[in-house]
Amino acid sequence: MDPSSEEAKADNTANFANRLTNIKENHKFQKDGKEGQRVDDPAMGIKHIVTEIKDQHSVKYVYVWHALAGYWGGVKPGVAGMEHYESKLAYPISSPGVQSNEPCDALNSITKNGLGLVNPEKVFSFYNELHSYLSSAGIDGVKVDVQNILETLGAGHGGRVKLARKYHQALEASISRNFPDNGIISCMSHNTDGLYSAKRTAVIRASDDFWPRDPASHTIHIASVAYNTVFLGEFMQPDWDMFHSLHEMAEYHAAARAVGGCAIYVSDKPGQHDFKLLKKLVLPDGSILRAKLPGRPTRDCLFTDPARDGKSLLKIWNLNDHTGVVGFFNCQGAGWCKHGKKNLIHDKQPDTMTGVLQAKDVDYLPRVADDRWNGDAIVYSHLQGDLVYLAKNTCLPITLKAREYDVFTVVPVKELSNNIVFAPIGLVKMFNSGGAIKELNYKAEKPGTVDMKVRGCGMFGAYSSVRPTRIQVDTREVEFEYDEASGFVKFALQIPEKEMYLWNVIVEL
Repeated sequence: MDPSSEEAKADNTANFANRLTNIKENHKFQKDGKEGQRVDDPAMGIKHIVTEIKDQHSVKYVYVWHALAGYWGGVKPGVAGMEHYESKLAYPISSPGVQSNEPCDALNSITKNGLGLVNPEKVFSFYNELHSYLSSAGIDGVKVDVQNILETLGAGHGGRVKLARKYHQALEASISRNFPDNGIISCMSHNTDGLYSAKRTAVIRASDDFWPRDPASHTIHIASVAYNTVFLGEFMQPDWDMFHSLHEMAEYHAAARAVGGCAIYVSDKPGQHDFKLLKKLVLPDGSILRAKLPGRPTRDCLFTDPARDGKSLLKIWNLNDHTGVVGFFNCQGAGWCKHGKKNLIHDKQPDTMTGVLQAKDVDYLPRVADDRWNGDAIVYSHLQGDLVYLAKNTCLPITLKAREYDVFTVVPVKELSNNIVFAPIGLVKMFNSGGAIKELNYKAEKPGTVDMKVRGCGMFGAYSSVRPTRIQVDTREVEFEYDEASGFVKFALQIPEKEMYLWNVIVEL
């Protein structure tokens, strides 16, 4: 931090007055590093940490955070080794509308202290040198934060749009050169000049942060991402942010990410994890049952206010290869206060809410159903662990108390040539059960035979109108349970030896 800068004091903030003084790591990330000393040996730098993480803990990918301007306060002007970036102090000018809506500690600090803005004509050199060093250390990508600061710095650079375009073109050119898997996550980047300037970036944070100590934030977080995805999901992959697996709202957040079609991140303190919860999201090989689309509100939720109208549940739908999934969330009780300029709980005891589930809530379900699908579906409740046969155009009432959720797998039923009805649900202990079913074939040459390719392990469930005569997994016959009253079939899949392995499951009816 520059001696003349004023430090940010809030306990939940970074030090926004800090500026980048080197593209390489400081002593904290060097092997046996000492404050005030840097050893200019790549093997002693961040590379040794990345190597240890990957080799000793089987982590496949490591990303590094940096701001679009380098750090919160940009790049320090005139610092040795950084002169060629031609950084100059600039002082953000925010619009009256933004200031009146949400005063921001970060922006206020940067406005007061200034930001070291790299010359737009030199910014590719900055990104390329930074990213090439990170790549050489084994880093696989970057999370680029604080992107919307550029809209306050356009004066003298042809305006905010021209400035944003130059920065994003340089950023994406560097990403393409140094991280061939397009390893970038965008954050704080909902300014339209940034959104429309980004041509290759695929993943974008869709909401405010996960705030573990702010009780008002959790329901708003889920609703915000869902509705922002209506727009962002058309051209980017929305990112739902991290959460804590050991938290009173952990299941609520986890369920939302399961239907969000997004990557799963947790920011748990080492040693403080709820593995029972995490196992509902992540398979033993580290992969997830990721839905195919960005999770969006169902059609009947588009013009409701599930956070404040006192009557509506939020429903988020998504699609798998052969099933649909719908998450129900009671988000009532908190919202943005235009007077207090922050999220506030306006109803400490919101009413219990009831909504309805229909097969058509999964907007694209006909795309994964048989051409002769009659509209009937099997609905499986993750929390209740039971299934319901839902006839075409009928509704299933769903009731949730404040801050409660449930996730429903929705499966088109198939009537076989021998008049038997079948519908595979998937791994019933996972939030997104149906994501495990990768291939599904009804053998025309063998009436009453269902052939599936299934990923993962644990209890697999399906609906069958009759008791199966036999179930095979990789040619090995397995035991199964069958409930005559509900038609629920269950059998166990073991942990496969290979990653991303697909079990060959044959059900004979």
